[in-house]
Amino acid sequence: MSYESRIGWRYLYRGELDRRHLYGLAFFAVMTALGLGMSLATAGGSGLGIILTGVGMMGSVLFGLLWIFSVFTTVAVLGVVLGVAAMTLVLAVTSGFQQQFQDKVLGVNAHVIIMKNNSGFSEYREIEKMAWEVDEDVIAVQPFIFVEMQVTQGQGHVAGVAIKGIDPKRMNSVLDVHKHMVEGSVESLARVPESEDQAPPIIIGQVLAEKLKTKIGDKVTVVVPPIRKIDTTDWQSLSESMQSIEFEVTGIFYSGFAEYDQRLMYAGLSDMQKLLDFGDKVMGVELKLRDVSRGAEIADKLEKELGGVPWSVQDWHELNRNLFTALTLQKIALVIVLTLIMAVAIFNMVSALTMMVIDKTREIAILRSMGSSSIGIGRVFQTVGLSIGGVGTVCGLTIGLTLCELLKRYNYRLDPKVYLIDRLPVSVNLSEVLMVGAGTMFISAVATWFPSSKASSLSPVEGLRYD
Repeated sequence: MSYESRIGWRYLYRGELDRRHLYGLAFFAVMTALGLGMSLATAGGSGLGIILTGVGMMGSVLFGLLWIFSVFTTVAVLGVVLGVAAMTLVLAVTSGFQQQFQDKVLGVNAHVIIMKNNSGFSEYREIEKMAWEVDEDVIAVQPFIFVEMQVTQGQGHVAGVAIKGIDPKRMNSVLDVHKHMVEGSVESLARVPESEDQAPPIIIGQVLAEKLKTKIGDKVTVVVPPIRKIDTTDWQSLSESMQSIEFEVTGIFYSGFAEYDQRLMYAGLSDMQKLLDFGDKVMGVELKLRDVSRGAEIADKLEKELGGVPWSVQDWHELNRNLFTALTLQKIALVIVLTLIMAVAIFNMVSALTMMVIDKTREIAILRSMGSSSIGIGRVFQTVGLSIGGVGTVCGLTIGLTLCELLKRYNYRLDPKVYLIDRLPVSVNLSEVLMVGAGTMFISAVATWFPSSKASSLSPVEGLRYD
């Protein structure tokens, strides 16, 4: 170890140990162990255990630092710890929201859809064949119909819904609805009515089923507004009379995404074609990809093959652009706020180092008179600053990652009417953790520049003038 590092660590060291700090450290270490034990021993985690763990870890860090370092150093390190822990936790939650929304959207929607504007889509079989050949990442294709209607059940139970007509035989290869089935099955949509009086099958979201007070085997009435007969050249209604058709509920799904669970219904493609008098026409063709990140690229390929208007091709991200843009902006805003918190911690570090330089002026002068270079003196305080940043980063990441893991285990419930999903998502991204750690160390290195340059510029004469 170089003499600069030795002197830097000596400046950080408290010099004398206080047993009260050791007792405080022991107390909060026991609290941390108790909180971890409660969280790990309880099925699904424990809210009280998370609180005890968080408080215990922060208390342990505080008294551990006070036991080893001076008060000035402890305050500087603690600011970095709080900033790093908060940023790690917030980034994990915001990344979790992004990942959850992506999983929910891709669970009940395809990765790419092809639609035809202002014209009947009767050549969908040729489009399916072209979609299969456009890229090797296309692993499933199916036609669909998507319309908004009203559904009623019994007296007074009415809801606005979106009904999607799909091919029951291909649905499981394109969509993941079968993974979210609570009762019944997707395969029930392939049931062929034994008589004209038998209602065609339909599956609905769990929240919608609760709203309509319906269960498997019940009949629901789909109210078709004046679009039963549609001119497919411009999708305008030719009928003015409302009609209603009964469906039998054969399945209930729960995706955990409120927007789908309270509005979405699935029916067989042929049943929807009969319901809307489409004949052998659909509204679009949807694709599933092996690599969802290539959605935009493959959508562009398809659009070029189709030649643009009247064709419209969109990938899953473009279809939900507003949702994902809002999440990204929210994440950026939170990072900016937390960066300001980190800036306050860095100012504390600069203040502590500046006070240390003033306090050690005489020692700096002695080192310079003994032959130490100005660069060497600067390295002493760079060692101090990087040590503060390093200890704060390690402790902050440890606290943040521990709380992330406990929150993920606890599976905190959310109100889906407000947050759209029913559980607090936590997703730790290694690249984001490394970014927080590297960013903090970089800022710490920059923050040491002013105090270290001030220390290196001191002359021996100035430091020893009054001695």
